[in-house]
Amino acid sequence: MPVDIAEFEVGKVSEAPSVPEQVVTFLYTNRDQAFTRGELAAALDVDPNTVGTALSRLKDRSLVRHRGTYWAITDDYDRVADAYDLHVTSERLEDADGGIDPEAWDATAPDQPHPSDSDEADR
Repeated sequence: MPVDIAEFEVGKVSEAPSVPEQVVTFLYTNRDQAFTRGELAAALDVDPNTVGTALSRLKDRSLVRHRGTYWAITDDYDRVADAYDLHVTSERLEDADGGIDPEAWDATAPDQPHPSDSDEADR
């Protein structure tokens, strides 16, 4: 949907929900059913490859389940609620202070090993 150029120039363009947000919302709303990637893409009017990427990332975060060609929201609704709360809080913080400067973060954040770097990953 087009936006007024004056709104565009001053940065008052409202962001549409991201594809992962749309997928989680759709699956949660229809939590009594499971859908194929194509069905989700058609329902959301989004490219199936984009939906596939979102589903893979959401599965990595244990927010969706996958069986065969079908996808459904996790049955751990507390996890979905916690993810939503974290998302909303992150957005509010970003609105309040402009977000995290990646360079400043890298310069001051303690080094944390990635889980795949541990000895356990080598076993």
